Amino acid sequence: MKKWMSILRPVLGIIVLILLVQVGLRLLDFRIDLTEEKRFSLHPASVEVLQDLPEPLEVEILLMGDLPGGMRRLQRAIEQTVRTFNAYSNHRISFYYLDPLSLPAEERDDYVVGLAGYGIQPTNLFVNEDGSQRSRLIFPGVVIKDSTFEVGTLLLRGEREMNADQKLNFSIENLEFELINAIRKLVSKQTYSVGMIMGHGELDEDDGFGVVEALVEDYEVFKIPIEQAKQVEDLDPFDVLIISSPRESFQEKELYLIDQYLMRGGNLIVLPNALALDLDQAGGDGTLAMPIEHGLDQLLFRYGVRVNRDFIQDLSFGYHPVMAGNFGDQGQLIPLPWPFYVSAGRMASHPITKGLDQVMFKFTSTLDTVKADGVKKTPLIFGSDFSRKLATPVRVAFQDMENDPVVEDFSLQNLPLLYLLEGRFTSMFKNRFLPDGFDNAKFKEEGTEGRLIVGGTGSLFESSQDPVSGEPLPIGIDPYSESNYANRLLLQNIIRYLTEPNGIIRARTKKFQIRPLNRVKVREEKAFWQAVNVILPVVILWMMAFAWVSIRKTKNRKKIT
Repeated sequence: MKKWMSILRPVLGIIVLILLVQVGLRLLDFRIDLTEEKRFSLHPASVEVLQDLPEPLEVEILLMGDLPGGMRRLQRAIEQTVRTFNAYSNHRISFYYLDPLSLPAEERDDYVVGLAGYGIQPTNLFVNEDGSQRSRLIFPGVVIKDSTFEVGTLLLRGEREMNADQKLNFSIENLEFELINAIRKLVSKQTYSVGMIMGHGELDEDDGFGVVEALVEDYEVFKIPIEQAKQVEDLDPFDVLIISSPRESFQEKELYLIDQYLMRGGNLIVLPNALALDLDQAGGDGTLAMPIEHGLDQLLFRYGVRVNRDFIQDLSFGYHPVMAGNFGDQGQLIPLPWPFYVSAGRMASHPITKGLDQVMFKFTSTLDTVKADGVKKTPLIFGSDFSRKLATPVRVAFQDMENDPVVEDFSLQNLPLLYLLEGRFTSMFKNRFLPDGFDNAKFKEEGTEGRLIVGGTGSLFESSQDPVSGEPLPIGIDPYSESNYANRLLLQNIIRYLTEPNGIIRARTKKFQIRPLNRVKVREEKAFWQAVNVILPVVILWMMAFAWVSIRKTKNRKKIT
């Protein structure tokens, strides 16, 4: 009996110790992320959203089935991210898998249409099977539900120039942002107000449709006739103001209101056209683009940026439709390459632009930065390695499309097309007389922390029109080339950053390093590492058993003696 007790006592002690450790860990409820990239940690803004959940959530993961290695990695990452969310949440976040193609035919069609409304389009995946390729549709997204509503989001994203592995890695890096942004849409009660300045020939009803369509789901969007504003406080309710494509000059009073709005910590998006152009006159010998006076130049110059009076041409271009003869009695519209349409795909590694697909800039001008103390200037989007700038007056003629561009003329590289300026701006009206009717006591010559986005074209967030119906289209859709540019997503990211610069959009800056195996070493050292993994554990166990037996024998000898 004593012999058995001597054997069982240490075993029971180990079991009790394990149970005590497990109970202690449950009571302490902590997590330690030992990964180099903090893969299993969340941004504080994400944690705040999860800890304020009003009720449990369900996550429907649509990516499933017979997947190749890369997609399985994305699938595992989605599941792991949901589990991490559940660990931080004050309510349970559960998940399950659903293959939309496994649903009955009628239910499946309606469900797939609903997914398209969330932006979750099926992806055609090619899988190698038995020496041949087989294609199947996958839905790389999720649908998140509470007891009343649901929202979906696409999770497979990336820049057009990325290869498949880079897109997968970026998508995994971006999972926290995409999922927490979807959850916030579902549960958030807070809304921000975005104002579109009107009254100077800015975006008309059709052109401004895209801005409203892109933002109305998450923000309150208003059109503001700036001439009716009497004091700076009239602009305070708006979290962001957009000034796009003004064609007439701002009055001194209006510039003062905009200036003081920024000085009081406001957020501005200013997208002026430096040159005026009538494309209807571009046939034949063409027309000239001439400078336009809108009064914003001196304002922007004081803040630290200048929109130059020129146009950029780039060999990474879009297309413009041109009437090219008749087919029978019908005119033919043919999209032809147009270097004035810059298809920009080089993005800064910033929460606004990281991983963004190509953005279209039509008739955009170059940007220069000038000295502005206390202001940080960040270029967000760049042109390609083959750009040039044409100084005013710029000739614009459709007949130039007939000639191939001379590559040697396009010698400029990485021209910045969009700038973010942040900091404490200095008022344009410092050391100047204020416009009539404004109180000097309320004037701020140095601003509190504000943010400003500046681009060299007012077309950045303009809508195109459907050539058949004439209806305005969402931002970024080109009906002639059938391309879908990322202008809409860019606008949404800008507004997210301006309203909450330290919010969940910061989760887009996560970076996971790809660590592929060395294929040469795998081939040359395969047998060695297989032996290590199979034989070494057995050897270690044998040595431990031998040591245990030796210790027991030594103890028994001591007892005998």
